Amino acid sequence: MGTEVQGTLAIVSFSATIFGTDFYLIAPQVRSRNIRIIMVSSKRGKLRVAGVIAALLTLALAISCRGFFVNPTISTITVDPPTPSVSQGATQQMTATATYQDGTTATLAGGTSCSGNTVCWSSSDTSTATITTGGLLTGVAEGSATITAASGAITGTTTATVVLSNVTNFQVCEGSFGATTSCSSGSSALTWSPNVTNTEVTQNFIAQGSSSGTENDLTTTATWTVVNAPTGISCDNSSSPAVCTVDQGTTAGTYTVTITYGTNLSATITINVTG
Repeated sequence: MGTEVQGTLAIVSFSATIFGTDFYLIAPQVRSRNIRIIMVSSKRGKLRVAGVIAALLTLALAISCRGFFVNPTISTITVDPPTPSVSQGATQQMTATATYQDGTTATLAGGTSCSGNTVCWSSSDTSTATITTGGLLTGVAEGSATITAASGAITGTTTATVVLSNVTNFQVCEGSFGATTSCSSGSSALTWSPNVTNTEVTQNFIAQGSSSGTENDLTTTATWTVVNAPTGISCDNSSSPAVCTVDQGTTAGTYTVTITYGTNLSATITINVTG
């Protein structure tokens, strides 16, 4: 006599009188990974038998139900903040959050074991940015580096950008670094007027600024954003100079590209599309 419950220990009991003695039957019974224990006790031996049953149940669970209490498996690791930007010499605390197979989440501790609930932090370019065992990011030199948090075979990554401090005269210019033509000035935008009646039009731009008396090419570490424009307008700053493109047939109008650097510097391109 018993009850089956997948993955759960069920206890069913009944009593009977045999030759004038009361017996009590307790039968935990689940197939597969679980256990089957039968216990019989008389009224006079209830307390003593209860202790035996508790010990047997503990042993059975330890041997037969190991899978009930294993640590959940990590599915993904998310690194925050995403795409951090830090000034040269400044720091930023990074965190790694695990999402487990059961859907739960938890913040992982930094360490050296690189397994279980511990992640190892690393930087792809320590000449640009370093990161400690505890996840403290430090900007070393202007540029970008990939930051990784790893636990076993599961990794989470983000791109950290290190910007120069005390940058002045930030501007966007047509041309290439060291060979520019026209530039924006202060709050005045740089204007570009492509005619896309018969073909797409491209133009090279760079972002630059001064730090400690030196002019720097900031094109690839600046953020270029095409604001409220149709899909036919794009800017690629993966290398310097950046290349902005207006596709043939793009709707005529005035559009804006905003270039930002660090937390408080920006310059603007105004695109007057004709055609």
